[in-house]
Amino acid sequence: MADGVLSPGVNLEAFSQAIAAIQALRSSVTRVFDCLKDGMRNKETLEGREKGFVAAFQESLHSVSRDLGELERLSNLVGKPSENHPLHNSGLLSLDPVQDKTPLYSQLLQAYKWSNKLQYHAGLASGLLNQQSLKRSANQMGVSAKRRPKAQPTTLVLPPQYVDDVINRIDRMFPEMSIQLSRPNGTSAMLLVTLGKVLKVIVVMRSLFIDRTIVKGYNENVYTEDGKLDIWSKSSYQVFQKVTDHATTALLHYQLPQMPDVVVRSFMTWLRSYIKLFQAPCQRCGKFLQDGLPPTWRDFRTLEAFHDTCRQ
Repeated sequence: MADGVLSPGVNLEAFSQAIAAIQALRSSVTRVFDCLKDGMRNKETLEGREKGFVAAFQESLHSVSRDLGELERLSNLVGKPSENHPLHNSGLLSLDPVQDKTPLYSQLLQAYKWSNKLQYHAGLASGLLNQQSLKRSANQMGVSAKRRPKAQPTTLVLPPQYVDDVINRIDRMFPEMSIQLSRPNGTSAMLLVTLGKVLKVIVVMRSLFIDRTIVKGYNENVYTEDGKLDIWSKSSYQVFQKVTDHATTALLHYQLPQMPDVVVRSFMTWLRSYIKLFQAPCQRCGKFLQDGLPPTWRDFRTLEAFHDTCRQ
């Protein structure tokens, strides 16, 4: 089929007869519609016209039924191709009448066959390689181990006292920002950051690595009914929902696993820039409000204020 010829599994004679049966079926269906179009004509009496119309219409329907049955019989004799390629809708390319000029379907079949062969041989090669031992000798491992420097492990768990000291130093750096540290679930720290009278931020930390931030308004409730910090519910105001999204983006920007204290200090410095959330104009358009919202984006380097659409 890849060369434009039917595969040996197809009965060519039955295939030709099926094409003729399709043409006959189309002619029968055309006669049915012609009969309906002509209606009751060329009869002197109404009764004669009705009988003639019914007889002609029945004969046309019998012809359609007969041709359809013949087509179904021949379709069972045609057979199926010897290869069934799961190419889905790409099979419609074979219906292109200008196959000689644009042989897309044949080329697609050829590429599919090569892809199957490549996958088969790759599987054989993988099985052979897995049977062989690819480990180096002991002498080679000894020489390479001496020359290769040892990787320094990254400490993800820091002492709680060290985390407390880092948070206290950051708290003293920004007088307009107050930080309350608590550990309701063991060693993991949770911070409640209050920035002036503008907003409150819940920061969930794993050692000195920030996992999650929730920004809410200054007058919003940040506690659950049992007195714990609510780390799941969002703010009721769209402006603080925007700031929460930007804070999550900032967590992805400030990444330095070797120096987590620098990351926390950089994030808090960026968060402190929201002290003038409702007072600073946009640095691009110069407006205070856009679509009813103040500039909620803060540049990671310059800490300048921008609207969400103006920062693009």
